[in-house]
Amino acid sequence: MDKKVMGQMKENGEEYNKIITIPNMMSFFRLALLPVFACIYLNAKTVRGYQAAALVLFISALTDMLDGRIARKFHMISRLGKALDPIADKLTHIVVVFCLCSRYRQVWILLIILAVKESFMGIMGIIYLRKGRMLDGAHFFGKVCTTVLFAVLLVLVFLPQLSVLWVNVLAAAACAACLVTWALYIPVFWKMKDK
Repeated sequence: MDKKVMGQMKENGEEYNKIITIPNMMSFFRLALLPVFACIYLNAKTVRGYQAAALVLFISALTDMLDGRIARKFHMISRLGKALDPIADKLTHIVVVFCLCSRYRQVWILLIILAVKESFMGIMGIIYLRKGRMLDGAHFFGKVCTTVLFAVLLVLVFLPQLSVLWVNVLAAAACAACLVTWALYIPVFWKMKDK
């Protein structure tokens, strides 16, 4: 969104402070899909059952992709949306990885890395929010990490008969994406300290 438009929105308190916007409703919808996904995946007995869970995850990923575009195109960026969208992402990743742990032992490493990374991001976000500062949306590498995670998780859910080798490769790729993104965010928070 244009900075001038954003500045005007902040000044007059229009969309920026709204709760009920289409992008925010889409984020709430993604959160509502989490128990649906978990129920379907954990009770799946056949390939079709796992593919049904993958469909729910795909809808969630599609909604995630669209809500940001809608917010920018139709000037529906809001304070709540800037916080809610990444929270929905993080909770989706953690719930899906946790469910995958019931089937793949090697995914526990990804769950631990993800939990530590997101805890760091959350704590730093709260610290700076108390000082009146916050990240102005996700950085490019954060978006890449989110995309990689969604892709890996979608494949692992959709293809329950993958070989151990491929599960290891995919889990390693997701772990690498999380670790690199975490490392790249550390200097971002460090620079915020000096602002």
